[in-house]
Amino acid sequence: MTIDTGDILTALVLTLELAAVTTLVLLVIGTPLAWWLARSRSLSSDVVGTLVALPLVLPPTVLGFYLLIALGPDGLGGLAGVRSLAFSFPGLVAGSVVYSLPFVVQPIRNAFEAMGERPLEVAATLRASPLDRFFTVAVPLARSGFLTGAVLGFAHTVGEFGVVLMIGGNIPGETRVLSIAIFDYVEQLRYREAHLVAGGMLVFSFLVILAMARIGRNIGTVRP
Repeated sequence: MTIDTGDILTALVLTLELAAVTTLVLLVIGTPLAWWLARSRSLSSDVVGTLVALPLVLPPTVLGFYLLIALGPDGLGGLAGVRSLAFSFPGLVAGSVVYSLPFVVQPIRNAFEAMGERPLEVAATLRASPLDRFFTVAVPLARSGFLTGAVLGFAHTVGEFGVVLMIGGNIPGETRVLSIAIFDYVEQLRYREAHLVAGGMLVFSFLVILAMARIGRNIGTVRP
């Protein structure tokens, strides 16, 4: 039996597209969230921080089930004026953003906290506005957190299974990502395709861990 490379390439392109879009969205919404969590000491920040970290311990099927309900016609799908966001690429992005949120927010938050207040205070004495202090002082000093968060967010999205299966199902060319393809190949006893995709993801995971080690060694921990 020949390997259907076209099917694998379709799943690969969709997976990379999903991971890229999700990572970009996570960086945009995760940066101000991480900044607020790093600087706030209120009860509300503890509650929000707990909600952000919830996907770390919540079973993917539980999270996927409630996201499926939320993205359905009685949830965000209905509010958006469409029948449902579930079983669609935008639905996959929404679910992936929620599921990978802590993997992006936490490294950026840690970098902001490690930075301390002194660099910002020095910038304030030079009459830098809060926005200037954020972009010219905080962001450069937290670069290791941004790199770590981007790598982890991208890799975690690539490896998603339970959540994307619950939200997107297994629609070729629309929601069938690599992790779902492996499951499908095994069910069909197509072990050659399963070995090829699984082996590729194994190599990818190794490279992600290696990249994380290099980031930590080359940039180091941010210090005040």
